[in-house]
Amino acid sequence: MFSPEELSALYLSAKVALWATLICLPFAVALAWTLARREFRLKFLLEACLQLPMVLPPVVLGYLLLVLFGNKGWIGQYLNAMGIELAFNWKWAVLASMIVAFPLMVQPIRLSFQLMNQQLEQIAGSLGASPAKVFFSINLPLAIPGILIGSILCFSRSLGEFGATITFVGNIPDETRTIPIAIYSLLQQPDGENMAMRLVTLSLVLAFSALIANYFILQKYQRKLGG
Repeated sequence: MFSPEELSALYLSAKVALWATLICLPFAVALAWTLARREFRLKFLLEACLQLPMVLPPVVLGYLLLVLFGNKGWIGQYLNAMGIELAFNWKWAVLASMIVAFPLMVQPIRLSFQLMNQQLEQIAGSLGASPAKVFFSINLPLAIPGILIGSILCFSRSLGEFGATITFVGNIPDETRTIPIAIYSLLQQPDGENMAMRLVTLSLVLAFSALIANYFILQKYQRKLGG
């Protein structure tokens, strides 16, 4: 059985990862479709900004979030004056996870849009379907495999987020102490290795399960394409 501390970390990690995935999803779909179907002058800059969280150290992202949204940050000081405190609570651990995991969600969805047969859209348009109807009746259903894969990757990455989260929201039991932060905390305590190892094992199981699910979704999609 897991201890209350371990259960708290597991519950908090799942909650943060789920909210990060749900909030990212509509923005990821919109951005993926834009990058897949539109050409514009500063597209390269948008793509660079999208990939930036993947190459920056997570601690740097956490520090930038703290500078922007901390109680005395550029934006946070005004929000704090209105009674909105962003740093050091689980809701803003969601923000840190979103920024780190967002690029991983966008890429599979973008690839799904790029691989679609655009003749289907042209036929639907010639029959009088509006662009919105074409998107929701053709593009979105065909992009479901990419959406599922992107969501799994986003959820998994959010579960494992450490650097940006601990820098931005700290290490507060039952509030911001997710699984990675709990492992870090336990390793600093005497006789904490056993609990830390159980959380490490749990993390491995969750990560491996996500990869297996990702594999079977890809296999199913490839069989449909082959058929």
